[in-house]
Amino acid sequence: MIMIQVNNLTKKFKLSKQQKKKMNFPGDSVTALSDVTLTCEPGRIFSLLGPNGAGKTTALRLISTLLKPSEGSIQVAGWDTQKDGQRVRSKIGFLTGGTGLYDRLTADEVVTYFGKLNNMDPSTLKARKDDLFHRLDIHKFSGKRVGELSSGMRQKVSIARTMIHDPEVVIFDEPTTGLDVITAESIIDLIRQCREENKTVIFSSHIMSEVDLLCDDLAIIHDGSILFNDTMDQFRKQ
Repeated sequence: MIMIQVNNLTKKFKLSKQQKKKMNFPGDSVTALSDVTLTCEPGRIFSLLGPNGAGKTTALRLISTLLKPSEGSIQVAGWDTQKDGQRVRSKIGFLTGGTGLYDRLTADEVVTYFGKLNNMDPSTLKARKDDLFHRLDIHKFSGKRVGELSSGMRQKVSIARTMIHDPEVVIFDEPTTGLDVITAESIIDLIRQCREENKTVIFSSHIMSEVDLLCDDLAIIHDGSILFNDTMDQFRKQ
């Protein structure tokens, strides 16, 4: 079964006069992604590997409906991201680089709020929250305001917020960047658990060792184009 199907995806960004002048760029737009095709399956971890600026985040934002394609199409769980955006979003948990947490809420309040946004009933929300807080070791600071938390603690809260509605598809954008070793390890363990729960996992990274440790399928992206797209085993052989 294919959970994510990306077909001939291209994304162009229009430039303002100020941007063109600053970049000394003659055209009216820049191409962030060019003719990208890939698939992701349940129970497997798919990695987008590439340097900073390669187009990884743009691809993930397109899959999660935060951006619209210039060309091509994306289906998630059989739903088109442009025609059925609300249904797609209900299937997805998206952890982006910027945590975007509200500093005046406690960790518990943030996660509860997002559970309610996803129409979770109180008993299911409580059980799911207790499970995630145990897995990520959040209980000891769940009553603290987000503004008082370390970067590692904030990232854990972001992950709990991302996972609270038990999504079928989980997207991690550079999930361990800037984190201490212990926090990074707990996130890697969670990604593995998602695979064991038969979720579809897609994550971006520029760290080869992290990709080698986790992923089943791999796409290497550079300057917006896919250079390699196959299993990790095939990559090792080649």
